[in-house]
Amino acid sequence: MADAWLKAVDWSVVCAINQQLCAAKHAQYGPTSDGHATTKALWDKTHREPLTLDALVELCRRCHQQAPFLNYNGNTFVAIARQVIAGLPLGAGTAALRSLAGHIIAGTASPEERKAFQAAAAKLS
Repeated sequence: MADAWLKAVDWSVVCAINQQLCAAKHAQYGPTSDGHATTKALWDKTHREPLTLDALVELCRRCHQQAPFLNYNGNTFVAIARQVIAGLPLGAGTAALRSLAGHIIAGTASPEERKAFQAAAAKLS
């Protein structure tokens, strides 16, 4: 199912999430010179579009890889994806899907985990 999951999550919200994560851990907050502008452009271009759940997770993975912030890039984009998944009517499957999404975004998912996520996401279509 494609939906505009991230319509209300503009770049200022992404920055605020990262800033909150940094503040909670007393880490320096700020944009990086290499990845911030390109990631912001990607996010601005994509976040209002209808996305499948798999495409949403892929967007968050790509954004994490581009490292737009000094700290907690992965945590920022994992938090966004997990919040979307938490709002889905999945019952007991929500925790597993959130965990798989987190692994994919962080780049630590095995091929089997990726397939499991894609299969679960496809069932929501």
